[in-house]
Amino acid sequence: MGILFLVATPIGNLEDLSPRAVRVLRESKLIAAEDTRHTGNLLKRFEIQTPLTSYFEHNKLHKLDAILAALADGDVALVSDAGTPAINDPGYELVRAALASGFDVRPVPGPSAPVAALSVSGLPTDAFTYLGYLPHKPTERRKFVAQIANLRHTLIFLESPHRILASLADLLAILGDRQICVAREMTKLFEEYWRGPISGALEYFKSREARGEFTLVISGHASRSVISEQWTDEELLAAIKRELKSGKSAKEISVELAEQSGWGKKDVYALVNRTK
Repeated sequence: MGILFLVATPIGNLEDLSPRAVRVLRESKLIAAEDTRHTGNLLKRFEIQTPLTSYFEHNKLHKLDAILAALADGDVALVSDAGTPAINDPGYELVRAALASGFDVRPVPGPSAPVAALSVSGLPTDAFTYLGYLPHKPTERRKFVAQIANLRHTLIFLESPHRILASLADLLAILGDRQICVAREMTKLFEEYWRGPISGALEYFKSREARGEFTLVISGHASRSVISEQWTDEELLAAIKRELKSGKSAKEISVELAEQSGWGKKDVYALVNRTK
């Protein structure tokens, strides 16, 4: 029985395709690709001769049996057009079907736009929610944003150049003027990052033509993302000592004080245990 490999491919720069990814793509019996033409160009660049079959949003359920049959004869690699398969791209149903049929499923890690943008955003990374593309229709988009407005952790969205201004305006109106990192064309020739308040991002992108794919990283409700608001060591230690007297557990204290202090939960938890 073969293994289903979920192979991450570049989100822009072809140098980000790992040596392991090249080997797995080369050694697999079949590659299931979101767009065979796009993936075909990638395979040609790396001189990979493995046969391709299409696996995209509108045929993903019809192709399950054929791909499972291929797995019975050898390894199959699943790739999306860019980034990590099954993360906002087709793949979830295939993974479920492969597991249910007794096949092994393994990742070949690599590029992922949401994680890449988060890592350079300057916003808290210890807790975040990735929410994919914002709804296209204005009414649905505003309703959706209102539903997640009170989440305290960092929020990550994808957006197209055609809707970026409307989405920024809705985010500003509903979330308020939070901190945002707008990542555009990551790892590509015109790579750009804009960091600051949402109002500033809206004005900035009003002044130029929006091109490429956007990833938005936004601070959570009552965020601890502004570094100047982070408590000093002494302030945090004093708060920990007060909370310990109340009889709360280390976990409870770390969660509460991380939200208030700007410190990461793991750091607070470690300090609580040292202070006991």
